[in-house]
Amino acid sequence: MDELRACLHAANQAYYQDDAPFLSDAEYDSFLRELGALEEQYPQWRSPDSPTQRVGATPISSFANTEYRIPMLSLDNVFDAGGFADWWTRLQKSLGEEQQIVLSAEPKFDGLSLNLRYEDGELVQAGTRGDGVHGEDVTHNVRTIRNLPLRLQGEGWPALLEVRGEAVIPTAAFARLNQEREEAGQAPFANPRNAAAGSLRQLDSRITARRPLAFFPWGWGEANQSLGNSHLGVLQRLHDWGFPLLTDLLRPVDSLQAAEEYQQEMAARREQLAFEIDGLVFKLDDLAARERLGFTARAPRWAIAYKFPAHEETTVLRDILASVGRTGVVTPVAVLEPVRVAGVVVSRASLHNLDEVRRKDIRIGDTVLIRRAGDVIPELVQVLVERRPAEAAEWQMPTQCPVCGSEVLRLGDEVAYRCTGGLFCPAQRVGALLHFVARKAMDIQGLGEKLAQQLVDSGLVQSVADLYRLDRETLTQMERMGRRSAENLLAQLVASKDTTMPRFLYALGIPQVGETTAKALAEHFVDLTALMAADEEALQQVPDVGPIVAQAVAHFFAQAHNQEVIRDLLAAAIHWPQPVPKKAGIWSGKQFVLTGTLQNWTRDEAKAEIEKRGGKVMSSVSKKTDYLLLGENPGSKLAQAEKLGIAVLDEEIFSGLLTRDG
Repeated sequence: MDELRACLHAANQAYYQDDAPFLSDAEYDSFLRELGALEEQYPQWRSPDSPTQRVGATPISSFANTEYRIPMLSLDNVFDAGGFADWWTRLQKSLGEEQQIVLSAEPKFDGLSLNLRYEDGELVQAGTRGDGVHGEDVTHNVRTIRNLPLRLQGEGWPALLEVRGEAVIPTAAFARLNQEREEAGQAPFANPRNAAAGSLRQLDSRITARRPLAFFPWGWGEANQSLGNSHLGVLQRLHDWGFPLLTDLLRPVDSLQAAEEYQQEMAARREQLAFEIDGLVFKLDDLAARERLGFTARAPRWAIAYKFPAHEETTVLRDILASVGRTGVVTPVAVLEPVRVAGVVVSRASLHNLDEVRRKDIRIGDTVLIRRAGDVIPELVQVLVERRPAEAAEWQMPTQCPVCGSEVLRLGDEVAYRCTGGLFCPAQRVGALLHFVARKAMDIQGLGEKLAQQLVDSGLVQSVADLYRLDRETLTQMERMGRRSAENLLAQLVASKDTTMPRFLYALGIPQVGETTAKALAEHFVDLTALMAADEEALQQVPDVGPIVAQAVAHFFAQAHNQEVIRDLLAAAIHWPQPVPKKAGIWSGKQFVLTGTLQNWTRDEAKAEIEKRGGKVMSSVSKKTDYLLLGENPGSKLAQAEKLGIAVLDEEIFSGLLTRDG
């Protein structure tokens, strides 16, 4: 367990701080699962700084308060060279003309400020800035941030240390996060700062763990010993103790001219940085001199924030187009009178979804305010209603896909509208293809995104059924596809024809249908023809299938082009054994949770026996749990089960019940 923890800690540092990963994602996940299983088996050896603590925990009911003995104050701002020069003059006057000014210069991250409290080197509490004296305790969420230490590294750190810094989301990761949210029918975040703040204010830390948060220190609060005499020196010590530091962006400046040159350099680099910044921070580097200068009521006298100008411009919205994404989500896109924003000409901007269009009251012909969110993504901030022309028209979501003509549908309370063309729609072909060949679908290895794009662009694959018409001669004409690679892919295609009905259904990419729902549909209907003919009422008879899923499934199979692709796939000899309908088992509808080590069964074997008899195996204990299957060295699940009055089966009783059932 110690070896696994050390390896995973090193892998986190290599990936998140040194940009030099030495483990693949699959290896990292495998080691993390192995460590988690050992900690479950031997809870007495679980470590509070274990990498497993970063995956999130049981949701809390509310946020507790934190209190800071040394307040987290704000900074005064200046917005131009003149304002900064005035501050410099005041600083020099306060210090005395004979003292040389040396400032630390650093970027001002646009995120959420945090205070991290370490006792004996271990993270014990994390809080938000709040009003500067009282914040919210978000320790459960901060533990999931992968680039900060749960235990301080190195040596020489104080027994008590508060580290202060900013939680942010990288702009590239923010773009991916919003794309995933839109594809899932969720409202996108307005900007990385809102995303970071929203992520850290989740009651369920498992949600936070899935967000790409990073932390960068910019200062400190309470400490029970001196940290040094230089601000930049203390930041370097924090780096030695395990905190990330963007050293190429930090530097000392010893003159007004050097400070202005740094400001101009960072303003030019701003758009290329990995994180969103809204200005710079200059701080007196001499900590003893800081003590002499002190604070005003709200801010230190020895620091200033030099804010960048807002990157916003006005323009006219000429039209709104419906754009179809790779998963079928139909997104309204603003067509703008071209305007230069932050050095880049912007002519289009995503409006995200129809609800957002209505909320902002966006109409064709409006004069609008445009901002490059994160200095990267064009965003329509607001409509200047007072400049609206009389002929400005409301936009309506099309009822048919602008690419393939299929019905556009909004399922239940989803934000997103989706094209129901699925396997047929050209806009979705690459996405449908990659989903179809995925490991949990048809499991066809050797067909990655680049090859999928080539096959679609060349017209060779217009539906997933066309995969089974490919030959060696055609494949070897593709870029970077040699004879052996082509033969391997063809062998994979042949092998994939022998599949299961749940895999086939999942591979079709039916909206709302994941692996579990695909399995439930296959077990309930047994026959594909019967499933395709089922109406929404019949579909809702399947366990865990509600009105929204039933609507999505019925609409998918009602599309003539989807029916045609399925016929082509079956004609290509895709087949699966007909399952024997399940009889009601002794544990039909019952929920099990497993804990500890079983002597005569692996977990997978025990799970298979339970599912064979109609039961389900869940990962955590809840009020819905019926039985806890108890092995040796159980974890905390036993105490939870006893607290909730859940029946506990040891291995002997479990085996006896299996024997009796035959």
